[in-house]
Amino acid sequence: MRIRTILGNTVLWIFLLAFACITLIPVVITILGSFKTNAELTTGATFLPSSWHISNYSEAWEQANFSRYTLNSLIISLSAVVGTLLVSSMAAYVVDRMDFVGKKIYIGLQSFTMFVAVGAVVLRPQFDLMVKLHLHSSLWGVILILISAHASIFFILLSFMKGIPRELDEAALIDGSSLGRTFWRIILPLLGPGLGVGALFTFRGAWNEYLLPLVFTMTKPELQTLTVGLANLKYGISAASQTHYMMAGACLSILPILVAYLFANKSFMQMTAGSLKG
Repeated sequence: MRIRTILGNTVLWIFLLAFACITLIPVVITILGSFKTNAELTTGATFLPSSWHISNYSEAWEQANFSRYTLNSLIISLSAVVGTLLVSSMAAYVVDRMDFVGKKIYIGLQSFTMFVAVGAVVLRPQFDLMVKLHLHSSLWGVILILISAHASIFFILLSFMKGIPRELDEAALIDGSSLGRTFWRIILPLLGPGLGVGALFTFRGAWNEYLLPLVFTMTKPELQTLTVGLANLKYGISAASQTHYMMAGACLSILPILVAYLFANKSFMQMTAGSLKG
């Protein structure tokens, strides 16, 4: 029995180490590649840079107009986080605490948007809708579309909502609190871990979004996001590939995601506990 346990643990650790290597090797290659010359990357002769070119980062920052594109990405990502958490938390509260006509249909529609990936199929209708709203030439069109894709965050918050005792609502109502006041003053603070997880996932998705900002900013390059700006680094003025600048830019663009993970780490670790309670 003991030998079987040791073998099982050994196989598990081998699998985890192999998975970690498969996950981390591309990241390591990207970081090392960001310090190489373009010739070294093209030939692929060495794993480590022959000389560490830190100037790749400054060149990538200038050529990709990082300061402007980073600001645009932050505006889109933070606005999407606030809007998604607001809409999802209120929807989760109403669905969990109230009975209304069409409740099952609403939950079914939310599930449908999660498990049916329509992707670029809805891109043209979304753009046409934003044209009618006169939002096709601003970042607000992108933000509203990102907020509308809140189904996964809705179900995450719904699972946390089920772990909050209904007695708190009843006690607040007895004390004369309205439904809205109960939500803002009592329920929402208790959703802290769920809101942290939702913020992390929403920020990551909005920050990494490429196709949507590309379509909406074709006529206004000054509104492009960081992901779109990074793609523009692929070719320079002479139409030569600039892979080393792309890798340096990719490393810079990862930093906000890492900061978001650090801030939301505690909430992320509590997600499983909240789901089990639900």
